[in-house]
Amino acid sequence: MKVAVVGAGVVGATIAARLARRGVSVTLIEQGNPGSGTTSTSYAWINSNGKEPPAYFRLNLSGLRAHTQLSPRDDSGWIGLGGHVEFAVDDHHFENLTARVKRLRSWGYGVNELTPAQAKELLPDVKLPENVRLIAHYTDEGYVYPEKYLGYVLGEARAAGAEILTNTAVVGIQQKGEGAELTLSNGETLAVDKVVSAAGRWTRSLAALAGANVPVLEFTSPGDIVVGYLAVTNPLPVRLSRLITSPWLNVRPAGGGRLMLQALDLDSTADPRDVPAADSELGATFLKRLSEVMDGTEGAVIEKIMVGQRVMPEDGRTIAGPVPEMPWMYVVATHSGVTLAPYLGEAVAAEILGEQQEALDEFRLERFLVNHTYGTPYAPRKPGEQ
Repeated sequence: MKVAVVGAGVVGATIAARLARRGVSVTLIEQGNPGSGTTSTSYAWINSNGKEPPAYFRLNLSGLRAHTQLSPRDDSGWIGLGGHVEFAVDDHHFENLTARVKRLRSWGYGVNELTPAQAKELLPDVKLPENVRLIAHYTDEGYVYPEKYLGYVLGEARAAGAEILTNTAVVGIQQKGEGAELTLSNGETLAVDKVVSAAGRWTRSLAALAGANVPVLEFTSPGDIVVGYLAVTNPLPVRLSRLITSPWLNVRPAGGGRLMLQALDLDSTADPRDVPAADSELGATFLKRLSEVMDGTEGAVIEKIMVGQRVMPEDGRTIAGPVPEMPWMYVVATHSGVTLAPYLGEAVAAEILGEQQEALDEFRLERFLVNHTYGTPYAPRKPGEQ
């Protein structure tokens, strides 16, 4: 079997590696450099926190477990464990977090309520709000260094014989017999039995080349649901080994003593065509909030501001499955790409080889063709929101 996987982010590269390991002739095609899309601008929080309905919760939990089982525990590993701590201060957030903790516990998820003293032990340099109402510790969550994970699966793909084409776009797709023929930007054509679209935010336009409609949202204006700011600091002398979600700022280690910052209420101006400079007013706002959340940040400067572009199916949930009436074209698109990559890699490879995965049954494209969806898309949660 010959398969073309389009998109060399964390999801596409994992699928290519798993297929190649199972003896499939794989060509992985990337229009830029590997990881240059959403993979390179992700907060990379791996979790199943607040993911609903239950099928989506279970899917993300499988991804979280796959990361923790797969990642080496030495310097070659890509995962930061230690959990995630969330603080609730106002009434709305308190009520929401209380309900979420109860629900997650009932589903067997690792979450504890902490006293301020216990939280201070876990987060010695974090300034706990004096009026904190509830502190939740999600014990099994973590974060990923996406480039390290991507390097691992690309190496696995190469070792298994996959061909990797970079700086090469797919500009045409047409059915050929029971498979397809791809036209590439270098003028070459590629005949395959199956095409796997793992093109992230370019999913809709790639599918359209084959005459398919895959409902994945695209950026249209600043503050869209699909965009958000991330800021990275210089190396700082602070003690932080886990993620924190506060009412004002989300913070996680970014490697080498740096911190990655996220403040979802600031995303209303996010525009990938106009990214603010590190020393902009936005950068100053990030630094002020950081000083209010953590000790030891007096010398902090913002080294980089990014506008991440999320992969967002129209109903917010993962898409995984063949295009109806085009069994040769399999589409994967998900907002939870970093969390799900190791699990989806195995599951999609199995399906390409004819082994249907029941866990993916609720995430098929057919759901958009009948009078049933999971609802409207939702923005990433601010503290206190579902």
